[in-house]
Amino acid sequence: MDARSRGQADGTDPADQWVRNPATGAYELRTESGTPRPPEAPGPRSAPRTAPASPGRVPGQRGRPSAPAPDAPSGEGRRTRTGRRKGGRRKALIWTGGALSLVLVGGSAFAYYWYDRLYGNISTVDIGDVGSDAVLADGPVNILIIGNDVRTGEGNEDYGNRDNVTGHADTTLLFHVSEDRTHATVLSIPRDLKIRIPDCETKQSDGSTKVIPGSAGTTRFNESYGVDGRDPGCTMRTVEDITDLEVDHFMMFDFNAVKTLSTAVGGVEVCLEKPIKDLDGGSGLDLPQGESTVEGEDALSFLRNRHGLKNESDLDRIEMQQQFVASMIRQLKEDTLDSPSKMLDIADAATKSLTVDKGIGSPGKLLTLARELARIDLKNITLMTVPVRDNPAEPTPVTVVLDPVKAPQVFAMLQNDVSFTDVKKKEKDAKDRQAALLEGPRAEAADVRVDVFNGGGPQGAAQDTLVWLRTGEGVTASTNRGNAPAEVDRTQLEYAPDQADQARRLADLMGLPAAALKPGTADAAGTEPMVLTLGPDFKKAGVPITPPKKVDVEQSRADEKVCGT
Repeated sequence: MDARSRGQADGTDPADQWVRNPATGAYELRTESGTPRPPEAPGPRSAPRTAPASPGRVPGQRGRPSAPAPDAPSGEGRRTRTGRRKGGRRKALIWTGGALSLVLVGGSAFAYYWYDRLYGNISTVDIGDVGSDAVLADGPVNILIIGNDVRTGEGNEDYGNRDNVTGHADTTLLFHVSEDRTHATVLSIPRDLKIRIPDCETKQSDGSTKVIPGSAGTTRFNESYGVDGRDPGCTMRTVEDITDLEVDHFMMFDFNAVKTLSTAVGGVEVCLEKPIKDLDGGSGLDLPQGESTVEGEDALSFLRNRHGLKNESDLDRIEMQQQFVASMIRQLKEDTLDSPSKMLDIADAATKSLTVDKGIGSPGKLLTLARELARIDLKNITLMTVPVRDNPAEPTPVTVVLDPVKAPQVFAMLQNDVSFTDVKKKEKDAKDRQAALLEGPRAEAADVRVDVFNGGGPQGAAQDTLVWLRTGEGVTASTNRGNAPAEVDRTQLEYAPDQADQARRLADLMGLPAAALKPGTADAAGTEPMVLTLGPDFKKAGVPITPPKKVDVEQSRADEKVCGT
């Protein structure tokens, strides 16, 4: 877009009147005297422009904001969810680079000048009781970036199944932001990962709700969206089941976003250890060895391509996606912050292809998110893939399953908010949080009442723990309840506020980390016991349960320039 299309009568581009204040890092409006002044609060906005939605792009209730109501406060936190578990809680396409870039480098001009236009660009989906009403609730924040492989748009029908009118969760990244907003982990989830998809409640266009049955057995992760009417909330629930993390928000992009975003930033630098030429393989990619700049159709081809990669697999392609994401983030943070005009063009391109949950469904809310996350230094952003291995049930594996050792370790580090780039500091912080949670009086061991379940620990773990508690530690009011109704990803202790003294005593005895303690909101009835569920992290009675100090998995940093193979 040129300056004339948004300019004033004198030819001045209003976007160029916004300058960055080096003292604050914020954008301010330049007055006639040349002195920047802070932006005024936006006045009443005109009705957002409407844009036709792609048929079937998002199942369920979906639409542009119907009225430009002022942004609500950040909210009270996570929505109340029925039937929620009480625990904490790819193929190619990195339109997700635009999503990460949008939340990482947003600036004041993002909302102050083009608020009307950007507001009208954004599509929202009502995902019911999953996620958070708050833009940024207290504690760590998890944002799910979903790449939808719907084939609508010029030229996109050439990339595979032309009958795909709703799309799938083709590329999915979990963006975990630390509680202190100084570190982030970008976790890629392979589309061909075999998992169980849970039942999920979806909102329909008439306001009613419909429960979409989960998978009968294990199926590909990408079917968590778009199949049988599953909406992005179903993908969020699936990720929560896999990781035992609470997902706060989602952002979804389609094929067109790769083209428009990569063009808006002036192209994205990529690097190859050897040339790739796939003129007949579907992607049409033709790049030399070394560095290249790709945009538009070439950028999409780069992200869709498997030809010439190590094993020509989805996992190889994920590595290329992560290189693309890191490069785009670097370019936006290093080359765009000082150009309000360029930022507006990028924000316009990003929001045109953006679908989000209502918790972040306005430019103002996205700006709130951006301001917090822009503080993250590139060297503190880790990119990695969920640890997986070939599916042993397939003679010639074409799908993958979670690595039974490394995947729980990665999830445990995220659950305990331990950064992959600053492990020692985060270990100390985790200990500090645990100390704060455990501060207060302790009940006598004989007064501790607890039901013990085995939710994924070693065989006989509940009975062994019961014997240890009763005979060795004096917790005589403990009961073995056998197997838990459902397996958990890690050991957890659920208790009422008036049982906190009992929980502290039991945590002392068993060496439970802060992440294992799950306080409720209502006091216990009479002599109601606490509930201790032993997970895969439980080794044996008397052995403390602590988060892993490190995980041996391949990872990269957003500040690193690497060449793909």
